[in-house]
Amino acid sequence: QLQIVESGGGLVQPGGSLRLSCAASGFTFDFYYAVGWFRQAPGKDREGVSCIDYDGNTNYADSVKGRFTISRDNAKKTGYLQMNSLKPEDTGIYYCALDSWCGTTWADRDFGSWGQGTQVTVSS
Repeated sequence: QLQIVESGGGLVQPGGSLRLSCAASGFTFDFYYAVGWFRQAPGKDREGVSCIDYDGNTNYADSVKGRFTISRDNAKKTGYLQMNSLKPEDTGIYYCALDSWCGTTWADRDFGSWGQGTQVTVSS
């Protein structure tokens, strides 16, 4: 069945960068999904970070706009999140999720399929 695997997390200093990957497999046709990135810090609610539709339209949380860039490679069935100028408040488990579209509700809507998450820690 559908498999989603995040990678690329790690420990970085404030101001550093990380590139997260979201590899999808197990579906029967093309990579025709919206790809969302979400994060959750200990004791806090899940937060929508970014979303990209199949057609390339993008959405960002205000807190990451200008620092993060979402992209996708449909041939590789992979989504990406380039994170620059990282701050300690960016720390959390980052999850990739797939759904039919981003729309206006992407940040709070429960996406259909989720990966296992990858830890991002920003600390000096």
